[in-house]
Amino acid sequence: MQAMSLEQDLLAIEQRFWTGGPDVYRQHADVDCLVVFTEMAGVMANEDIAKTAEEGRWKDVAMTPKGVTELSNVSAVIAYECTAMRKDGRPYHAMVSSGYVKRPDGWKLAFHQQTPLP
Repeated sequence: MQAMSLEQDLLAIEQRFWTGGPDVYRQHADVDCLVVFTEMAGVMANEDIAKTAEEGRWKDVAMTPKGVTELSNVSAVIAYECTAMRKDGRPYHAMVSSGYVKRPDGWKLAFHQQTPLP
């Protein structure tokens, strides 16, 4: 069986963040994560991020990879364009970037940023 590429691995985690609930964040976010959104920016603890992750808040999530770079053996950044539908039916379109650090139990989200697009 062929191993997934770094880009495939990170996109699979990102897909779960969009479509999963709090347990996905507990499993895949680092102890602390820097988040940057239009309405707020700051460092959030794993559990605080998990509490914001309501399952079913997004549907029809489509991600188009824009690039990935492995900064070191234990750090990487991925960028992609995302379109999705909010649970209330409003469309969402954004450029997204996420930074990961490799821990003993896998890649953990340490940075996440979204720039809404028209």
